[in-house]
Amino acid sequence: MTVNINSAALAAGPAKAISISDVNLYYGALHVLKNINLEIQPGEFFAFLGPSGCGKTTLLRLIAGFNEARQGKVVIGGQDVLDMPAWKRDIGMVFQSYALWPHMTVAANVAFGLEERRLARAEVDRRVKAALDLVGLKHLADRRPSQLSGGQQQRVALARTIAIEPKVLLLDEPLSNLDAKMRVEVRRELRELQQRLQLTTIFVTHDQEEANTVCDRIAVFNEGSIQQVGTPMGLYEKPANLFVANFLGTANILDGKVAGSGAARSFEVVGGGSIPIPSGTEVPEGAKLVFRPQYATIGSLEPGAVALEGIIAHREFLGATVRYGVRIGAATVLIDAPFHSGDALLEPGATTTLGLKPSSAQWLAH
Repeated sequence: MTVNINSAALAAGPAKAISISDVNLYYGALHVLKNINLEIQPGEFFAFLGPSGCGKTTLLRLIAGFNEARQGKVVIGGQDVLDMPAWKRDIGMVFQSYALWPHMTVAANVAFGLEERRLARAEVDRRVKAALDLVGLKHLADRRPSQLSGGQQQRVALARTIAIEPKVLLLDEPLSNLDAKMRVEVRRELRELQQRLQLTTIFVTHDQEEANTVCDRIAVFNEGSIQQVGTPMGLYEKPANLFVANFLGTANILDGKVAGSGAARSFEVVGGGSIPIPSGTEVPEGAKLVFRPQYATIGSLEPGAVALEGIIAHREFLGATVRYGVRIGAATVLIDAPFHSGDALLEPGATTTLGLKPSSAQWLAH
């Protein structure tokens, strides 16, 4: 799909901000959403990211009007919608299953929501054509969903949603039914379309790569709570806790304890080695040493780096890099070394030295 910037305009209107404050939601005695506070800017492509059962889809459905909360506010464009029925909220939602009518044509599926709103026939036809043109499916208007690929069905669901000209677009794992190659293509198309329409969009996913590549900011969820909110790069480089560090990318986490005081503080790694703690660095109680695989070197030391001794447990060739697993005590540390043609590779079982700059490390707790 190529977004057609010359297609008939769909009047999305000014982008709306979303403000969620002090939201708590229960299923019986089970506390599902715990004191959720979140500000989403007008026109932002925002992700709810987290593992299954963390509350991200529950919050999305609450915004849409399909769930109810005992406490809190959900304000869209300055209006509190928490007590408003779903059909009055002017929100468009694309479901994981796409929920297309199998007996209807593509055009009829896109027209369904418009006809339910009792719009004039001419206006229905205009919006259907504009929406299908925008997602590149105008030539398939007379087909049934069973005659379409998974990616095309996803576009029909998207066209049906944007045709109602919603204030906000909600996407509930819309790429999960696509194969890996198609997911990459469609997520780019989603970003192009969102930027074209300037719609405030919330994208629910458990896939960090999807969130990182298309979204402006991300809220990381776990067990019904928001762990951290930030840009993809900000979350990756400065995770707030061990959960965020582990969930966003690969992180090495080593046990140890703080020794010394003041400028002489260091972190004594279980299994051997000592990392100086930079002045002014806060080390929470029970913290562990955290660093990314590309932030350490193997077999050599850069200026300012500290050495950790280990044994190579395994090796994986990844093309541009070689990923080594190095055993330090009971832990296996992953190191990504750049690969150049002709490089001699280190063999499993060999003793090696890791180099880590203290400035590249973090000390995080749960």
